[in-house]
Amino acid sequence: MTIHIDRLILHVIIGLLDFEREKQQQVIVDLEASYNYEDGQFIDYADIVLLIENELKSKRYKLLEEAILGLKTLLCITYPQLKTLKLKITKPDILKQCQVAMSDSWIFKNTK
Repeated sequence: MTIHIDRLILHVIIGLLDFEREKQQQVIVDLEASYNYEDGQFIDYADIVLLIENELKSKRYKLLEEAILGLKTLLCITYPQLKTLKLKITKPDILKQCQVAMSDSWIFKNTK
């Protein structure tokens, strides 16, 4: 099974610049995660959304790279049955002429 969370919009402190550390800005999180669904053991996508929101709001990351790796660690600890994970964080308002984003993906070999 694959969970898709598209366009999770959050307002968080994230970034290096002074104004990014003072005022929340909008970020958009996209996630794709696969796992083996067996015997009614499922991953609740609403719980994933809450984990992502709490992590990004509480940690106030300076770099998108750090935020993505922090989310990966949290999700892998919480859901060791994950087979694959893709994360993307977009900052739609940081540059006037475009949206910028950072993403990464992983394949986990030691899964249930």
